[in-house]
Amino acid sequence: MSTKGVCCGGISEGKAVTQEVQQLADSVKPQVEEKAGKTFDAFVVKAYKTQVVAGTNHYFKIHVGGIDYIHVKVYEKLPCHGSEKEILGIQNNKSMDEELTAF
Repeated sequence: MSTKGVCCGGISEGKAVTQEVQQLADSVKPQVEEKAGKTFDAFVVKAYKTQVVAGTNHYFKIHVGGIDYIHVKVYEKLPCHGSEKEILGIQNNKSMDEELTAF
């Protein structure tokens, strides 16, 4: 894993949205919908960043239908602690052009 351009604890530059990234987002979609209090017509990751902590924070910009986007922060525990995932935050009413930042 390359750490180029990442300061310890800092958020990464944008990363490629791979099938694995989409699968990770899809795996937490029910929890995101529950926390947001609504269901989404679409759930397509458009931008992705990470932050290494005692585990990994995953930041997603997700297209949820129409012109609507959300930003989602997911904490993933280290494998030695079960790799459990927890939704740490959702930012609603985002646009396609808004920068994905730590929150």
